[in-house]
Amino acid sequence: MAVYIREVAQRIFAQEFRESDLSFKDGDDVYSPHYLLTPTGAKVNRIFIVGTLIEKEDIGTDSEYWKGRVSDPTGSFFIYAGQYQPEAAQVLAECETPAFVAIVGKPSTYTTADGSVLTSVRPESIHIVDGETRDIWVADTAERTLDRISALDDEDSNVVKAKEHYGTDRAYYSSMALDALRSLKDEI
Repeated sequence: MAVYIREVAQRIFAQEFRESDLSFKDGDDVYSPHYLLTPTGAKVNRIFIVGTLIEKEDIGTDSEYWKGRVSDPTGSFFIYAGQYQPEAAQVLAECETPAFVAIVGKPSTYTTADGSVLTSVRPESIHIVDGETRDIWVADTAERTLDRISALDDEDSNVVKAKEHYGTDRAYYSSMALDALRSLKDEI
């Protein structure tokens, strides 16, 4: 009997997440996991974000289906929760905006008719948090982003695939991470 191990939730800034458009399945079986590969080489099956819920709207017709926008220092994530994410949908329904939230979820991509790829998150869980938690997440995510940039010289297959697909600009993503850290100092 195969042992199921839950994927680690990756910490990614909104800007890098929005610019990610390479998704793939790890295996041929129907139960093989789906991944989103980011420009800095993060292989994302689950994502952990903390930011400010700045908008929410029930866009469902027959039943509640919530759309939200969560902002971090680099941009915004779109989240969608409905009947298959009942706990997350309930938090969105009851939460006042703006509010700091922590979200663990699955990355989702949608390719438009013109070939553009839109990214969003299907939350598994949403929790109301405080500003200090958000600041810790920003610092931790910046550190992890800079670590991934440092590892872009590795010969790991995901890193090679990311560099070939995106032509990753190290200075661009380093600047993004450092700007996010500077935003913390500006708030103090």
